[in-house]
Order: sequence, then structure tokens, then C-alpha cells
Amino acid sequence: MDLKEPIDKLAIPPTRFTQQLKFPDPARIRIYDDTLRDGEQMPGVAFSPGQKLELAKLLSEVGVHVIDPAFPAVSESDRHALQLIVQAQQRGEIRKDIEVLAMCRSLKEDIDAVVDTVKAVGARPDDVSVLVLSTLSDLHLKYKLGKTLLRRAGQPESQWLDRPVDYYREQNLDLITSAIRYARECGFSRVEFAAEDASRSDVTYGEVWARACVKAGGTRMCFSDTCGVFTPEAVDHYIPRLVKVLGDVPMTAHFHNDFGLGAINTVRAISHGALYAGVTVNGIGERAGNTPLHEFVMVLKMLYGVTIPGFRYDLLTELRRKIELYSGILMQPHEPIVGEGVFKHESGIHTAAIAIHPAIYQFIPEETVGGEHRFIFGKHSGAAAVETVLAKHTATLREHGVEIGPDLVKLVLDHVKALREDALPEKGYPEAIDGHYRHYYALGLSEERIVELALEAHAARKAS
Repeated sequence: MDLKEPIDKLAIPPTRFTQQLKFPDPARIRIYDDTLRDGEQMPGVAFSPGQKLELAKLLSEVGVHVIDPAFPAVSESDRHALQLIVQAQQRGEIRKDIEVLAMCRSLKEDIDAVVDTVKAVGARPDDVSVLVLSTLSDLHLKYKLGKTLLRRAGQPESQWLDRPVDYYREQNLDLITSAIRYARECGFSRVEFAAEDASRSDVTYGEVWARACVKAGGTRMCFSDTCGVFTPEAVDHYIPRLVKVLGDVPMTAHFHNDFGLGAINTVRAISHGALYAGVTVNGIGERAGNTPLHEFVMVLKMLYGVTIPGFRYDLLTELRRKIELYSGILMQPHEPIVGEGVFKHESGIHTAAIAIHPAIYQFIPEETVGGEHRFIFGKHSGAAAVETVLAKHTATLREHGVEIGPDLVKLVLDHVKALREDALPEKGYPEAIDGHYRHYYALGLSEERIVELALEAHAARKAS
């Protein structure tokens, strides 16, 4: 039914309470997709080079602006994937305006690996971007990178624990700026400098680090909430200060989702002037994953009123299914926005109202994200849903001499409820659960399998 009054007069829109926030021009906001590299760090997930190419083409169609598909220094498969994607872009199969990025540690040999990879297929270093990885947190600086920084400075590792944190901060500045300068010398005009665990760092040191990276030739900063501990209040603390220091150099908000706050924190960072939103399709990634693409773009669009030009929101469900297929990781049916069940309704109270107008119980129109509205029938179903479905098939029913009326609707509804009750298993669904987790754990190799491989390798070496 058509509503007589405007929907925003009948129901207060959420943008009423968010419109005071200031966002960059939507045409400047960039979707930075990490599915093919950082998302692949999810335990058990591995994409072949051919799958990465197919997914890159779909991401191009969806409208992302940056694709991070590879860490060439550590994987032949990643080198091949990067080559396939670069060649596809040269052929016009991937949009020319998409930035293709390769990850490096702050090491010359990692940067050289990118150079060699792209040159091997006739491309130039400047046809791709590089990200050089560093950190801002003192915990990472001393206890993860400490020995590496000492060796680089020609100091004995025995000094590791005795050296003060300030020493490691200085060494880290030299490490990242040297890597940035080397990357620029190699012909990369786009060099992103990434700060792991920045959300647990000293912001004053972050300002010093950011200035040094820009001076060395860095063209974008990646601020990482590596452990997913950011709150909106912490975003307010860090992001404005660093955006101000960076000036015309943009920032990527690369947040993890350990507390389910990735999307809202990323939106918050964009409101403070970060221009690149780091996301993954389906939120895949290590631990609880990265900021989910579907959550970020739809929260920004429907709760904050910011629509990204050229982005294909209607392909989000197709994208979800493709990543499920290639990752082997199924999303929960009630996953917000793109879950298989979020536009399915059973409750009689809900279905009766939705039959009048979907907006009564469903804020997101299913066609916006390429979803499908359906009634599911069970013990909570009501007569309105049964009547609506039967009405869709009036012609078929009449062919069999059946007319729709209240008595028929009640009879069908009674059968539905009885059938669902009869189908309830007393012991639940152990086969379904076992099958699901058996598949999940089979995606990777177990610890027991590693021991077996070691024994097999030892036996083979001994036999030879």
C-alpha cells in the first residue's frame, strides 16, 4: 500500500540525530578493500591467484577505490595474483582508476620483491602502490621489533631488555623513513606508511612519526587499530590530531572488529577527516575480523546520510555470497544487512504489518543491497502471511478449483504450525552443527597434522 504521508513524517529518520556531524565531500571518501590480503589472514582462508583475480574484478564492479591483494615478499602465490590483477587492469578488465596496492615490511628486499614482480609482466613500479609497515605502540616497538632494530643498528641483542623505549622509538623512525625514501627511489609515487597498533600508542609520538614519514616522501598514512580496541571516544582522541599533522596527506582508517565496533569507529574516523575506509568483504580477517564493508557503507548511507558516488550497494549480497564460496566461511543468517535471513519474516505480528508496508518493521529495503524478501512459515506465523502468499498464486489455485478465503487460510495456518511442531527434534540439530564445524576446522591444517608432517619429513630425509 502507498503511504498517504511522507515516511520521514511518520517515523523519525536516524539522520535527524547525526546530521550535525561534518563529513568530507562523499566524492572524496575512498573504500580501501583489504579482503584479498589482510582478510586472507583469517585462519583457514586462502584464495588462489585466479580467485583473487575474479574477486578483484567483482570489487571493481562494486566500486571500491583501493585493492590490497598481495604481500609479494612472502608468497609466490601472492606474486602471481598481483601480476594477474595488474595485467587485467592494463587490459581494462579492472577499472583504471582503482589503486592496486602491495604490502611490504620496512625492508629493502620486500620493496624489491614488488618491483621484480610487476616488472616481470611488463608493468612499472608506479603502476601499483606500496604499503610499508611499521608500528607506533611501545609494546610492539620494544618487544616485537626490539631485536630487529638492535641488529639493524649494529648493536648486540643482549641489550634488548635494558634499552629504554625512547631508543626503540628513534630506531623505528629511521627504519620507516629509510624504507619510504627507498620506495620512492625505486619509482613508486604512492607510498603508504602503516602504523600497527596505533590505537594503543602515544599520540605525541604518532605526530612526530607522521611528520617524519611525510617528509621522507610518504603519501598516505594507515592508522591501524590492530587489536580492535578502539572506542568512538578514542577515535576522537587520535584521529583529529593526526589528520591535522598530515595536512594534505590522507589517512586510512584500518580498524579491526574484536568488539563489534569496527564500522561505527570507521564512520567516526571519516567524520574527523580520514578519507580512506579500510574494510573487508564479510568482515573476514584475523581473530574477529576487520571492519565489514557492508556495515560501513550502509551505516554511513542510511544512518548518517552519506552516499558514496558510484558505489554499487545493490551488489553487496552477491559479493557476500562470492566470498563465502571462495573462503569457505559462511556468515550467520542474521548478519546485519546481507545475512541470508535478514529479509525473511516469520512472526505473525511482523508479517501482518509488513504486508501493509515493509517500512513498519524493515528499515533497509532489500533491493538496496540485492537481498530478497520472503516469508518463512513456522510456529509463529500468522494468517496475513499465508493469505499474502496464496494470493500470489491465485491462478494456480483456481486451476484446481480452490478459492482463497478465511477458512482456507486458517486451515493452511493450522497445518503449518502442526508440521513445524512435529518437526522439532528433541536433541536439537547435532548433525548440522557437527558438519559445520567439521568443515570449518578442515579449512586449515591442525596441530596434529603438523606433527605428522614433521615425522614424515624426518623419515623421508633419513631414508634418503
